[in-house]
Amino acid sequence: MEKYFPSIFMNLFISVVIYFGIAAVFILIGKRKKPTLDEGGLTFNELFFDYTEVPQLKTFVTRDGKSLGYRHYPAQSDKVIILLHGSGWHGRYFLPLAESISAENLAQVYTPDLRGHGPTPERRGDVDYIGQLEDDLADLIAIIRKDNPNAMLIVGGHSSGGGLAIRFGGSRYGKQANAYMLLSPFLKYNAPTMRANSGGWAHAHFWRIAGLTMLNNVGIHWFDYLDAIEFNMPEEARDGTETLSYSHRLNTAYAPRNYKKDLSAITQPLLVVAGTADEAFIADQFEPVISQYTEVQVKLLPNLSHMGVIVSPEAPPVVKEWLKGLGQQ
Repeated sequence: MEKYFPSIFMNLFISVVIYFGIAAVFILIGKRKKPTLDEGGLTFNELFFDYTEVPQLKTFVTRDGKSLGYRHYPAQSDKVIILLHGSGWHGRYFLPLAESISAENLAQVYTPDLRGHGPTPERRGDVDYIGQLEDDLADLIAIIRKDNPNAMLIVGGHSSGGGLAIRFGGSRYGKQANAYMLLSPFLKYNAPTMRANSGGWAHAHFWRIAGLTMLNNVGIHWFDYLDAIEFNMPEEARDGTETLSYSHRLNTAYAPRNYKKDLSAITQPLLVVAGTADEAFIADQFEPVISQYTEVQVKLLPNLSHMGVIVSPEAPPVVKEWLKGLGQQ
């Protein structure tokens, strides 16, 4: 029997070498060419409006001692909404929706600039570890709770921010929220809700991601700083505060771990709002997909784009009606 041990170890060694060899090849050759503007994208000109009334950035301190930015829209309300921005940008563009909600005292609104984003991040497009965005959000919630211990707390998010909200809902922190509000949320690159490359907006380095994921699966995170995705933002939309690429660890941290399991963990009231002209997602797939895993109220707004669901005047009445309904539950 002893003669079989060398062959067993040799087969194991060969298998390990092949595994890491494949991962290395994927990582080294898996980066795609940069996207070009003629490949499509999102309608960013809808965000070209007057930001002079946007609240000044404040900061909160996270568990690792770092300061992150957020904006606060105050209101005389027993509800608090945290709105998580989408990929490539930061919380400023929530101004029309947040201002509308707070002006009618339906809820206080907080719009954080997620780690790796905003005007002056420590490392643009990167975090320290996968899961850090959830920890940061929990730290912000703890600070908000000090002044609002009995408030109904709603975690909301747009696009990738919606994906982060789903991830948070499936995490150990998920029950800290009393409700969830998803605005055109990202589920997964191959979910039935997706258009190819998010309609030309996101260009993922799929083979590199596959190789890095292979390493992550065996506990190796040495190369998670490598770029995993790039965004196709038109030049006229850039002002130096945009974030045009993400490391593997930020890209992973920003999305659900497993959207089916994460959605299944959300038992709180859940609203999903999307526009039928969304360039990135297939809006009429949200209800049949999400309702398989949790109870959800889906509102589709005719002819609104991916950004329109945030900035268009047709969106706030839907959110306001839902917020009022939460107060009656």
